[in-house]
Amino acid sequence: MNSPRTVTFYFVLTVICSSEATLSMTVEPIVHPLIHHEHDLAGQEPLRQKRAVVLGGPVVEEYTVDIEISFENVSFVESVKAHLNSLSFPVQGSGTDILSIAMTTVCTPAGNDLLCSCEKGYAWPQERCLHALSCQEHDSALSGRYCSCLKGLPPHGPFCQLPEAYITLKIKVRLNIGFQEDLKNTSSALYRSYKTDLERAFREGYKTLPGFRSVTVTQFTKGSVVVNLEVQVTSSPLPGSIHKANEQVTQNLNQTYRMDYSSFQGTPNNETKFTIIPDVIFEGDNVTLECENEIVFSNTSWYYGEKHSDIPNSDRFSIHTTVLNNMSLVSRLTIYNFTRRDAGIYGCNLTLDIFEFGTSRRIDVTPIQILAQEERKVVCDNNLISLNCCSENIANWSKIEWKQEGKIRILGNPETDLESSCSTYTLRADGTQCPSGSSGTTVTYTCEFVSPYGARGSKNIAVTFISVGDNPSYRGEVHEVLRHVMEMSTVQSTTGNSLETSKTQEQQANLTITPDPISVSEGQSFSITCLSDVSNYDEVYWNTSAGIKIHPRFYTMRKYQDGAESVLTVRTSTREWNGTYHCIFRYKNSYSVASKDVTVHPLPLESDIMMDPLEASGLCTSSHQFRCCIEDGVGEKYSVTFHVDSSSFPAEREVIGKQVCYKYSLPANLPRWCPKNIDVFCHFTNAANSSVRSPSMKLALVPGENITCRDPVIGIGQPGKVIQKLCQFSSVSRSPGQILGGTVTYKCVGSQWKEEKRSCISAPINGLLQLAKALIKSPSQDQKLPAYLRDLSVSAGKEEQDIRSSPGSLGAIISILDLLSTVPTQVNSEMMRDVLATVNVILDKSSLNSWEKLLQQQSNQSSQLLNSMERFTQALQMGDATPPWLFHPNVQMKSMVIKHGHPQVYQQKFVFEDSDLWGDVSIDECQLGNLHPESSVVTVAFPTLKAILGQDVERKTASSSLVMTTTVSRDIIKPFRIAMTFKNNHHSGGKPQCVFWNFSLANYTGGWDSSGCSVEDDGRDNRDRVFCKCNHLTSFSILMSPDSPDPGSLLKILLDIISYIGLGFSIFSLAACLVVEAMVWKSVTKNRTSYMRHICIVNIAFCLLIADIWFIVAGAIHDGRYPLNETACVAATFFIHFFYLGVFFWMLTLGLMLFYRLIFILHDASKSTQKAFAFSLGYGCPLIISSITVGVTQPREVYMRKNACWLNWEDTRALLAFAIPALIIVVVNVSITAVVITKILRPSIGDKPGKQEKSSLFQISKSIGVLTPLLGLTWGFGLATVIQGSNAVFHIIFTLLNAFQGLFILLFGCLWDQKVQEALLHKFSLSRWSSQHSKSTSLGSSTPVFSMSSPISRRFNNLFGKTGTYNVSTPEVTSSSLENSSSAYSLLN
Repeated sequence: MNSPRTVTFYFVLTVICSSEATLSMTVEPIVHPLIHHEHDLAGQEPLRQKRAVVLGGPVVEEYTVDIEISFENVSFVESVKAHLNSLSFPVQGSGTDILSIAMTTVCTPAGNDLLCSCEKGYAWPQERCLHALSCQEHDSALSGRYCSCLKGLPPHGPFCQLPEAYITLKIKVRLNIGFQEDLKNTSSALYRSYKTDLERAFREGYKTLPGFRSVTVTQFTKGSVVVNLEVQVTSSPLPGSIHKANEQVTQNLNQTYRMDYSSFQGTPNNETKFTIIPDVIFEGDNVTLECENEIVFSNTSWYYGEKHSDIPNSDRFSIHTTVLNNMSLVSRLTIYNFTRRDAGIYGCNLTLDIFEFGTSRRIDVTPIQILAQEERKVVCDNNLISLNCCSENIANWSKIEWKQEGKIRILGNPETDLESSCSTYTLRADGTQCPSGSSGTTVTYTCEFVSPYGARGSKNIAVTFISVGDNPSYRGEVHEVLRHVMEMSTVQSTTGNSLETSKTQEQQANLTITPDPISVSEGQSFSITCLSDVSNYDEVYWNTSAGIKIHPRFYTMRKYQDGAESVLTVRTSTREWNGTYHCIFRYKNSYSVASKDVTVHPLPLESDIMMDPLEASGLCTSSHQFRCCIEDGVGEKYSVTFHVDSSSFPAEREVIGKQVCYKYSLPANLPRWCPKNIDVFCHFTNAANSSVRSPSMKLALVPGENITCRDPVIGIGQPGKVIQKLCQFSSVSRSPGQILGGTVTYKCVGSQWKEEKRSCISAPINGLLQLAKALIKSPSQDQKLPAYLRDLSVSAGKEEQDIRSSPGSLGAIISILDLLSTVPTQVNSEMMRDVLATVNVILDKSSLNSWEKLLQQQSNQSSQLLNSMERFTQALQMGDATPPWLFHPNVQMKSMVIKHGHPQVYQQKFVFEDSDLWGDVSIDECQLGNLHPESSVVTVAFPTLKAILGQDVERKTASSSLVMTTTVSRDIIKPFRIAMTFKNNHHSGGKPQCVFWNFSLANYTGGWDSSGCSVEDDGRDNRDRVFCKCNHLTSFSILMSPDSPDPGSLLKILLDIISYIGLGFSIFSLAACLVVEAMVWKSVTKNRTSYMRHICIVNIAFCLLIADIWFIVAGAIHDGRYPLNETACVAATFFIHFFYLGVFFWMLTLGLMLFYRLIFILHDASKSTQKAFAFSLGYGCPLIISSITVGVTQPREVYMRKNACWLNWEDTRALLAFAIPALIIVVVNVSITAVVITKILRPSIGDKPGKQEKSSLFQISKSIGVLTPLLGLTWGFGLATVIQGSNAVFHIIFTLLNAFQGLFILLFGCLWDQKVQEALLHKFSLSRWSSQHSKSTSLGSSTPVFSMSSPISRRFNNLFGKTGTYNVSTPEVTSSSLENSSSAYSLLN
């Protein structure tokens, strides 16, 4: 053991580990340094074998290791304790497991001595206490066998150990047998027999408990037979272990005892310690209640009141449970800002299986009572004046503060004596500080006592300063009219022209304000309730002590029969809310005022904490630094800790310019902990004990292999690794002292970090963004808005180059405008001029590239900008001023005010010569006559916004259109008609559409919508203009749709006629097909191949029939003159998609069956197998595809098209979920057709050429004629219609073939089948004609259809490259070949 010469402190860890070894092994010392420490081990005690259990092979041996560690920083002990508490045991190792680690001994220097004390639950053993010097003044012996403190650390141990102690568990259980009096006599044979049998069963059951020592039956009582027993264990039972032990008891006990398992009941006998901190509780204190019990593995809960109402974790109640040294369980309940309403009974419950422990206490609140002279009159004669205040409460106050408020400022010097709980404020007032003009002014001095646990109590001293020479009864003296003392509030009621002076005394209302002191931290909420005993008033408002009116958005007003109530609510407080607030009820010229002080303690918001790194990779063998930085606004010092997983460590503070950073360095980890992911966050706590935590920083600990990218700023990474860093802590250049916003993304490529994406915000813009976030929470936001907008326009002009080149700065400006547009205030012409100057910068054509990058990251930014502009224009109030006309290259605004009398026509025209765009807006006098007088009608035009909205940045052809926004400042009566004319720059054709920007589309990211708008003919030449009429107001533009024919065009009418007539024939034909198949089913499905062929035909007809029906339903929904029923439209789209896919997959099934019967001749699958395969393919695949499509796209509202009930194409390409499977199946079936034809035309030597060729040509013609419509080649033409600008011919061909597909299936799939024809003829009793027809058909089959000399025959031969003789079937084929060949022909038929 090293002597403590240079080191300051020591502590000892006891490690218990177990390992497996064979009997012949020599156990070597094993040490696992699981903690991080400052120095190497000062000394180490050899391993002590504790016990070994031989299990017929390996030996499980348990060892105890005592480790001594030296250190110099006393805070290191707490860090180690926190880390040990965070560990989860056992810690698995290779052959060795660590069962527990506990800190047992801590040595601290005291002069020349080293005092070594035992941690809680540990003590020095008896032999060490007898042979060493104990610390007399520090020692507290345990029963004469142990001591807790020694002078000096024993060189060879033993160190502090767990004292031998038992936990006694008292249990009751019932035997369902009759009670006999002999059971009361301990010497009776019956008693001894029961006791012996029961103790044997109890011992067998409870020996499984950890640390089991003994079990004793103590007595039998009535209630049937109730057995009372005591179980002694050395450690706390595990959850569930007692239940399992009780089960073993019942199994080991003779059944004649009839033990009732459900009657096991635990009787608490151990004491649960209950501690309350502080002893004396004041209103506003943070109170901690602590329950401690030796039952470690118990569930803990807290309750309040006599009804035992559960207390959950919340903002005001925090519950934290820990285990100390594996000896006791401690649960802490912290109640923040304790009030009188919180007083009452509090208790804790600790439950473990059948046991329930706990205790309760009543907690009362002591009001803070401060003595002081509440009024003083002081003559400004340069004499010293002392203001005194003392607390009647005996408490350990942390500080006493003085504040003052008034029109004049006379400072003094405070002198505080915390032991006597008194403070004196000494001031000296002379004539220069209170001239004759201010004589009689009253200044309020506040003496505030602050407890160490957060409570605050104050007393106001009103000091009236009088100028020298003035009459003591001076004219300007403010005399008190009415004074009501309600708890700690002062209410004044005055009558006159101001709140300070009064000539008559009249009481109008008694006001009662929230009595509790209000002390909150930034980011928290508070409310003040002001009650009046009269309901008759003219006005109620709130203002600050500086006379600034609070905006009505912050308070509510409610009248009652016998009074009124006003509640001021602040959801997110900032430092600006710190001060005194007045609730004012005015009736005529009488004012009733109640005041309340609000203290807001500085605390950073979560969004204001800048972290580094956000995410990173690091080597396990290296240390890693984390930092959390905030702007140093008030110089407040916070208590900051870093939490690594479940451990916490103090942070180091560092000031860097305007920033305050808190740092923590994570020591290197052991290689065996690699790889590992670690979450780190920092925790800020202010003087009021309020706290906030940062988002998590993620560190991935990795081995050194495969690390290729290394950078001192960015860090290390493997190839392909992508990380994000705040621009403030990245390699982005900036001037010293500047604070950048945004993030930058890096990717490891090769051996270098490459910048993937940069979204940095310049320092000036970032500063404005932070100010905007603070402004919308300010009590005087409406007064600050004009100056802020002016600063924003100036800064936007200065930072123009950065805004146009940086997506981050561009997005910040949009966020600023969005925040400011929510301020509930009127906007005047000057403010609107500043807004448009800013918008002009961000909508310049040179910023389109930045817009493109920004919209890739945040697709709703353009919609957000337009929404902000609409809010600004709606808030514009011009009053009597001339309506402003504001012109910029990228935005123009014109407006008009509706006056009394006959309204004028609203007619405004906008011309943008640089963009070659113009447009005008017109609202007739009839519509304007319905508006309220003094309403403002405002139109703003944007020449470049169309290129940005709807992510049209890359679609230049659709972007050259004007966007015009028209708003009215007050409510309008709908429908409200407006007419607009747009210049049409699309002379290449296509249909113009009048559209408006619908903010609710695409999951509220916005989109163009044509509802309520139409293209009209205004009687002028419309080649270069588009005339639109709409029945509502918002932002309008035009769209060109080259894919869709004009609704009134001949092509559109023709396509509609073809579609509906064709669908009618198709539905009738498909129904007829199903009827025919049902009639002839038994006649045509006699062999397996024809059975499967007709199964496919029936399902193809069924799917197409249902799809056509849903197609008509979708058309009815779309053509209706009402908004689309979204639910019905989604259903129609889904079923059309599903059943059309079903058509294709059943076509694929038919093709595969044909391929199977012709190619795999010798293989013959059963009918059930073929049916299972067919239905799985025909319905399973369409269901999977259609379900995935709707599941992925519908939550984002991009499943359907905006103007039709069909799959979306523009936003998500959902249509590909139909087109791709359909086209693949078409290609597959065409390939199958080619293979089948080749198989049929395979040459066979020796046949007659003429006859066989004619028969082959007949079969080829029949295959192509039947398979082509069935296999969906019709939809090949549909591919061309998806392409923009496709020719009208493709639309017509596709519509014709698709609409009449049902008729094709009836003719070629059903009626053309010779067996079907014969079955129908036989069904209708035309057997004679059928017989003759069969003969002629048979004869016709053997007759050449075409001669060899026919030109058509020669062309077919040349097409397939065949000459000579071809054989389809011969009489000499085998039976197997014949069956499969006929099966193939059945499919063809």
